[in-house]
Amino acid sequence: MSDTNQMPREEGIDHSLSLIREGYMYIMNRHRSFNSNIFETRLLGKKAICMVGKAAAEVFYDTEKFKRKDAAPNRAVQTLFGKNGVQALDGQDHKHRKEMFMSIMSLEGLQSLTDITKKQWKFALNKWEQMDEVILYEEVKEILCRTACYWAGVPLEESAVKKLTKDLAAMFESPAAVGPNHWLGRNARNNVEKWIGGLVEKVREGEVNPPENTALHQFSWHRDLEGNLLDNQTAAVEVINILRPIVAISIFINFTALAVHHHPEEKKKLETCDEKYAQMFVQEVRRFYPFFPFVVALVKKDFIWNDYKFEEGTLTLLDLYGTNHDPETWDNPDAFSPDRFAEWEGSPFGFIPQGGGDYFMGHRCAGEWVTIEVTKVSLDYLANRMEYEVPNQDLSYSMVSIPSIPHSKVVLENVKRKL
Repeated sequence: MSDTNQMPREEGIDHSLSLIREGYMYIMNRHRSFNSNIFETRLLGKKAICMVGKAAAEVFYDTEKFKRKDAAPNRAVQTLFGKNGVQALDGQDHKHRKEMFMSIMSLEGLQSLTDITKKQWKFALNKWEQMDEVILYEEVKEILCRTACYWAGVPLEESAVKKLTKDLAAMFESPAAVGPNHWLGRNARNNVEKWIGGLVEKVREGEVNPPENTALHQFSWHRDLEGNLLDNQTAAVEVINILRPIVAISIFINFTALAVHHHPEEKKKLETCDEKYAQMFVQEVRRFYPFFPFVVALVKKDFIWNDYKFEEGTLTLLDLYGTNHDPETWDNPDAFSPDRFAEWEGSPFGFIPQGGGDYFMGHRCAGEWVTIEVTKVSLDYLANRMEYEVPNQDLSYSMVSIPSIPHSKVVLENVKRKL
């Protein structure tokens, strides 16, 4: 008698097109139809396992059971992640590289980031007061491009801001795209990697001298476990792994503006509340709205979990959006309610908008604190420091397009600072 159960399985030769067509809801739709937190399917011509929920996340982030090396599809490597970045490492190599990232996430480093973000919002508000309308998504991407470069120690000429913003955004807007938009993402990464790689070389030659506590300095001089400096391209990939995700926070900020608009009762609380409520609001934005749909890994070695057999080398997807909306973890998950975070203790597996697990030993996103702090500053401006009108527009958002943003990108009119 077998000591394992047959995993629920989606029939058919391949379901890659279904994943593209259904986007964020692909795993959740089958989770509901199978009434199971795990099922087997076929993607890109190979067997794949899809999982959702807190318990699934806990096993997915067990580094004895799963590995990240070679797990990401090539199209994502060529646009979103870059080659040989921290996301693709395992074991001690991953731990050592992750420590490089965490070294700039000190309290002082995060305070510096907060100060830079406030300054850039102030400058932007001066500009917006002179504009008939503001397309928030496009404007915030520029705010965050400047913020990211100043914080990372990357020299940026004002004339280059729009081009760099466009290139960094193309990296996270293109992984799920097909045709020309995907190739725009590839070309953008190649251009930025070449530029940053040149800066790394200049740092090492003493021609560029960023502050010691910045990413450009730290990553340029980082040594691997064998004592070797990272090659220029890998160092550039890791610097971009600071710049690109900060610009991608524009997605959360657009949804923050949407939440402020759609929930005026919550906005009133923000006008009189302390910082704790602002943090609760930001966390609920990150839980409620779609960001990235899933993360991937490969089974490291055969194992059995919940009486299901996982075979070495099998591609496995963990549903981020679905886990953040799992009714087994969240009461009334499809309601926007910041108060749910009042007593939240910070589960590393039930709340995973940017991945789960441990910051230092595991694969949880090192930039999560960055996202929270930058979004809190942005929320303060949107709720407390600006007056504006939200004209009629299409504020709906797709659950198919990845990443998703409101269709109108949130248009604001008559923007004025509050006196």
